[in-house]
Amino acid sequence: MIEIYHNPRCSKSRAGLKYVQEHTKDYKVVEYLKEQFSEESLKMLIMKLNTKPHDLVRTQEAIYKSDYKGKKFTDDEWIKILIENPKLIKRPIVANRYKAIWGVPVEALDELF
Repeated sequence: MIEIYHNPRCSKSRAGLKYVQEHTKDYKVVEYLKEQFSEESLKMLIMKLNTKPHDLVRTQEAIYKSDYKGKKFTDDEWIKILIENPKLIKRPIVANRYKAIWGVPVEALDELF
C-alpha cells in the first residue's frame, strides 16, 4: 500500500495526490496536520526518505524564519520541532513499505510506481 502525507490546502500536495490516484487504487491519505506524527513514525519516514530531518523543513514558512532560521539543532531536536510544527514538513511525501519520495515535482513519484 502507498501512503501519501498530504495537506489538502497545498497545490503541490493536491497534485501529488492526483498523481497517486492515477497510478494506484491501493493508497492511504494521511493528513499529517490532523493526524500528528509520533516520534517513531516520523523517524521511520525519514529513514525511508534516506535524508536528515532538517531536509524536510519548509524554510519559507514564517515560523521557521522567526524561530529556527540560523540556529543549530540535532536530528532529535529537529524531529521534535517537526512533530510540534507539522506545517514545516515538506509535502507531499509518498511512501511504500520500504521507500519514500518527496513528490516535487510529481514525476519524482515514478520511482515508486
